[in-house]
Amino acid sequence: MAVLQHELTLGEAADLLSRALPGHRVEILQGRLTVTPPRDGSHALSLTKLGRAFDRAGIVEAGLEYVQGVGLWLPTLAADFAIPDFSIVDEDFRDALVQRNCYAPNVFRMVVEVTSANWSDDLGPKVECYAEAGVPVYVVVDRKHDEVLLHRDPVNGKYPAPERYKRGQSVPVPESVGVTLELPVDTLLDGD
Repeated sequence: MAVLQHELTLGEAADLLSRALPGHRVEILQGRLTVTPPRDGSHALSLTKLGRAFDRAGIVEAGLEYVQGVGLWLPTLAADFAIPDFSIVDEDFRDALVQRNCYAPNVFRMVVEVTSANWSDDLGPKVECYAEAGVPVYVVVDRKHDEVLLHRDPVNGKYPAPERYKRGQSVPVPESVGVTLELPVDTLLDGD
């Protein structure tokens, strides 16, 4: 009996892992398959508090939405995509579906990642990928190093050096996002 073997594409492998590991986030960054475990309580609360802050700032009235865990199609390599923790997107973002539940980068105004076990992805490849995609604002809530990094206004596919914020400070949301808001570093880091 002959057995046909099929080598999986990176996208097929990502799909298989997504089904095999419910609750995990599977992404392809710069041609590399990454898997992130489910969020811990502080991580989840940080995102909840972030959503509430944007609601109070009038995000809907500004013609925007915030979403969690929505795919961002990346221009870096053919199969690359990320699933940011939290994103500010144009209200009609669903019209920009590319494939695999991922949306075109031009509808993303701001992306937020809260670090977890694979913190180096948020501080390395994702900085490069989001800049190359032209995402205007990328915020990293860096729980490993106890600070928040604000990357903004990429030029030629690269962000300038990030602005760093420590405990006791607030991160100003850049005007390009479309709402005026200050985000307390302590709340972002701890979810309190």
